[in-house]
Amino acid sequence: MQVHDAEIIISAVTPKQYPDTGLPEIALAGRSNVGKSSFINKMINRKALARTSSKPGKTQTLNYYLINKEFYFVDVPGYGYAKVSKTERAKWGEMLETYFTQRDVLKHVFLVVDFRHPPTADDVMMKEFIDFYQIPYTVLATKIDKIPRGKWNQHAAQTKKTLQLPSDNHLILFSSETGEGKEQAWKVIQQYLS
Repeated sequence: MQVHDAEIIISAVTPKQYPDTGLPEIALAGRSNVGKSSFINKMINRKALARTSSKPGKTQTLNYYLINKEFYFVDVPGYGYAKVSKTERAKWGEMLETYFTQRDVLKHVFLVVDFRHPPTADDVMMKEFIDFYQIPYTVLATKIDKIPRGKWNQHAAQTKKTLQLPSDNHLILFSSETGEGKEQAWKVIQQYLS
């Protein structure tokens, strides 16, 4: 897909703030600092539309990016970041639950995990949550350029096993440095836009 138009529309906290255009939404869920913003920037060939931060726990809102006036990428708050108060975390949890369970135009979720490490308990919980609500998803493993290619199979097997992925749910290996996995990710997105 050629992206010729991308803009951040709103950082929403409540359903009242969600866009009401009826356009499909592709959500990105993952731990803080897993590379969701870098993924968006790579997919749309922009350096910094989605702000990346070296401080985990920065995204505390649902950030809506309108792509080609056709669909939204929705960057949801990163989970599993310890330095956030319990009340903050509970609020995020509530915001995510509301979004994932009540949003009709949510077509697909990319569950973003860090390829360098086995998925965390939070990743497993998120995957079970998405499964429970029967939302279509794809696991996207980022930062693959940080792992020697010879070890990719081993890391991929570990990811699939930890997340108990069904054999038909393919794992996309992604690098925002090299662009590896970008075409595959677009293919998945386009299935849900038609």
